[in-house]
Amino acid sequence: MKISIAHDELVAHLQTVARVASSRSAIQALSGVQISATDAGVELRATDMEIGLRSPASAEVARPGEVVLPARLLLDVVRRLPGDAVTLELRPEQQDVEVVAGTAQFHLRTLRTEDFPQLPERAAEDERRVTVPAAAFAQTVTRVSRSASRDETRPILTGVLVSADGASLRMVATDSYRLSVKETTLETPVSEPFEANVPARALEELVRLAEGRDVITIGVRANQVVFEAGDVTLSSRLIDGQFPNYRQLLPEQFEHELTLDAAEVLEVVERISLMAQKNAPLRLAFSDGELRVSAQTPDVGEASDTLPVPFAGEPFEIGFNPEFLIAGLQSAGAEHVVLKLISPLRPGLLEAADGSGFLYLIMPIRLNV
Repeated sequence: MKISIAHDELVAHLQTVARVASSRSAIQALSGVQISATDAGVELRATDMEIGLRSPASAEVARPGEVVLPARLLLDVVRRLPGDAVTLELRPEQQDVEVVAGTAQFHLRTLRTEDFPQLPERAAEDERRVTVPAAAFAQTVTRVSRSASRDETRPILTGVLVSADGASLRMVATDSYRLSVKETTLETPVSEPFEANVPARALEELVRLAEGRDVITIGVRANQVVFEAGDVTLSSRLIDGQFPNYRQLLPEQFEHELTLDAAEVLEVVERISLMAQKNAPLRLAFSDGELRVSAQTPDVGEASDTLPVPFAGEPFEIGFNPEFLIAGLQSAGAEHVVLKLISPLRPGLLEAADGSGFLYLIMPIRLNV
């Protein structure tokens, strides 16, 4: 294999694929980037066995071939190379690749090509595919993915339930302490409905790829999903198991519904949360026309602040995880939010007041008097 490629082009593609390469696998090849050169062109590939990425690049192919090189090392080397062009040539006898740019020359040891897995091809034209606007898809992911669990012992909750039906795109994520739901109306209805539990990490990577794209094409297969953003293909395994029925978790009635200025509440909550350390709750005490936000951590300190709210009725106090409450207020993405409450021991619901279809259910923390 021997190719010549523009320096900036190679850096851009390596930055894209290197994020997917595994940093923990016992299989060395999974920490690498596969460079495949054919008469049709060059493609860079990486995978950690959960997510796979294929990124075609414009290059001059002097000799076709295939090689796997350490992804992060190659990226670090290429970033620092001089000149406008880079040449990569496989030297089979030395089991390395010669990288030349300007006066600089590197020899990088190759990884075992046979250990690098086959990645899914782009969806076939006759396969079930759905096309959605890239901006709407990325915005929906951004607003719900923080609620997905990072606990690998509960794999079902590490995913985002993605479904599309008619003109509605819906994403749901929960870690059992909070739940995010975002419904987005599509300008063009999808041709076929689909539902898939996709690892949150795959969708967060897709958000980066979607930048500057018009549409994302989704192909759902038996146990995997393939996303196409322009000429880049991202594939991901689907998470097995039944995703929780989120509709059963949403209360039907509430005792209080308060429309609040999201930025004002967020500012107070972020400020007072500085004193909610070591798992200390953030306390929200409601009384006529007022909300008092407070936090106290032994050996650290305490803080409180008040702001006017349209509350009426018997005073009560409820506690929330400050990080979760901040995430909900930020993800709402609206000027005003509706806070719906039942009692100090029942979940609270944040809803974007702009009709954008965002819901955020948050479990309370039992307060010690």
